[in-house]
Amino acid sequence: MEFNVIEESKTKLVFELKGETHTFCNVLKKELQDTKGVELVTYKIDHPLVGIPKFHIETKGVEPRKALKSALASLKKKAKEFESEVKGL
Repeated sequence: MEFNVIEESKTKLVFELKGETHTFCNVLKKELQDTKGVELVTYKIDHPLVGIPKFHIETKGVEPRKALKSALASLKKKAKEFESEVKGL
């Protein structure tokens, strides 16, 4: 995964996630929607086979990078919990 910032301000972050597909992008989008301070989050992939996901995040009261880091930390925690549950089967 390659993270490239396209645009950044105090309330807005636009970035690309080269090497990712809808699978991870949908999960990240949902987690960002549930993150405190995130007002808007969306992404698009111009071409389904060779397109690069482009995210657009707008926040209020929190810096967009902090919101992104919080969402990623939450996803990491959920993945570890899921892994523990699967190992317990």
